[in-house]
Amino acid sequence: MARGIVIGVVATFVGLALCAYIGLEAGVMPANADAKPSKLERWMARTSLRATLAREAPRVPNPVAATDANLIAGIRLYAANCAVCHGAADGTPSRVARGLYQKPPQLAKDGVEDDPEGVTYWKVDHGIRLTGMPAFGGTLDDRQLWQLALFLKHMDSLSPAPQRVWKAIKS
Repeated sequence: MARGIVIGVVATFVGLALCAYIGLEAGVMPANADAKPSKLERWMARTSLRATLAREAPRVPNPVAATDANLIAGIRLYAANCAVCHGAADGTPSRVARGLYQKPPQLAKDGVEDDPEGVTYWKVDHGIRLTGMPAFGGTLDDRQLWQLALFLKHMDSLSPAPQRVWKAIKS
């Protein structure tokens, strides 16, 4: 009897895996960028990201001081690398951002100021799988990654000089 149960369980899992494979091969799961993701897809992506960030994001204070010069450097890096997807101070998505799936958060509106800087650093460094968020670790150095994290942490409380630079950026 126990052997029959084991065979039944194994056969069920093999059958489910085979159905999933056939469904993927048949194109049942949409691959187009403008399709709405399923609840399962959203849950899997969020769960994986949350677990990875808990395990891998730096838990150290930002080694870059919160000076106007570092904030302005972070703003300029944001303008050159991030604004096309995540928008500028006005919170309006660019034409590129409007066509992306998943919709990138417009950071001036949606904000990341409450995220620990280590989490922001990790996301910019490694990117986020299945979202279109690229990994900048191969193109930006460690100091630049921390400057970006610094700016994003303080983007809603900038002093006048960085605020002028931030307001001048266009989506």
